[in-house]
Amino acid sequence: MPTRELAQQVNDALEPLTKALNLRLAPVYGGTSISRQISALRRGVHLVVATPGRLTDLVERGACVLDGIEITVLDEADFMCDLGFLPAVKALLDATPADGQRLLFSATLDREVEVLVRDYLPDPVLVAVDSEVSQVTTLARHALEAVDRAAQVALVTALAGGSGRTLVFVRTQRDADWVAESLSRAGVPAEPLHGGMPQGARTRALAGFTDGFYRVLVATDVAARGIHVDGIRLVVHLGPPEDAKTYQHRGGRTARAGADGADVLVTLPAERGKVRGLLRAVGIEARPIPTTADDPIVLELAGPPAPRISKDEIPLARTGGGRGPRGGGTPRGNEHRPARREGHRFGRPATGHGRPPRRGAAPGTASTAPAPTA
Repeated sequence: MPTRELAQQVNDALEPLTKALNLRLAPVYGGTSISRQISALRRGVHLVVATPGRLTDLVERGACVLDGIEITVLDEADFMCDLGFLPAVKALLDATPADGQRLLFSATLDREVEVLVRDYLPDPVLVAVDSEVSQVTTLARHALEAVDRAAQVALVTALAGGSGRTLVFVRTQRDADWVAESLSRAGVPAEPLHGGMPQGARTRALAGFTDGFYRVLVATDVAARGIHVDGIRLVVHLGPPEDAKTYQHRGGRTARAGADGADVLVTLPAERGKVRGLLRAVGIEARPIPTTADDPIVLELAGPPAPRISKDEIPLARTGGGRGPRGGGTPRGNEHRPARREGHRFGRPATGHGRPPRRGAAPGTASTAPAPTA
């Protein structure tokens, strides 16, 4: 799995199945106790759900041996390649038996993914299903233009002010923190989700959004890629994404399994050329519509308004949202991860936002409570 959030969701989906079959399951990803993971592996497991960085660390420590693996599954293979994990993934595959079964799931089969297929899947069987591209083309999609940054944030606040779940995508970790704080101050409970947050804070942010504790999640692409939360009514892009592929993946978080959903670009005049190129790349000939926060289209997209909650009424998270790295340094079990496009994995802690129940897990550890399937 490319990200901790996706690994956790898959682990949570597998957990009741493995219990029913009396199989042992071990989640292996960063930001959680590596000593506990080593102990679980030493006891013996049937299934491991892992991110490449932490699994590589465990293999290098001699805590995990892959020569007995019978089935290897690579999920979101294209995204792992985009993040720079190809060398680590190849090294891990080299450590598994060549005659084992290998399954690769990917939205695309280009560039580095072709290398994986060529080198590790001899005589493969290709199974193609409807992609997120086809989902996006059936969405209610809109491109709205604000006159300046302040009006852009007001537009996003109005869109997120409805009673349904809204996922706001931003470019940077700093944007995620700032937009979530701005929404919360405006009475719209929101939490950021990005790679600079300690794992405990990331886990609680996603759990709080899933459980409805927060109506809005403000995320970077790396943190939100591949996660599934039921009932996301609206996907909002604060500015155009980098490319059409990213736009398609973002839009795939809503209108899933036949449900209704809308995808809204909120842009600035200086971004018109990029937006037109982006929309043209996905088959839409349109231009952004100049819009203000009180326009009818915004009220229609937002849906029935939810009560605004003052900042003082939103429970505040304790600084850090979890233990995170000990001693303020690198996390235990350094994952040797490639640099990510959104910045460092560990930065300043999330601040000043609501906090969901712990779902039975201690700070900084993998939750064992059920969560939506990935």
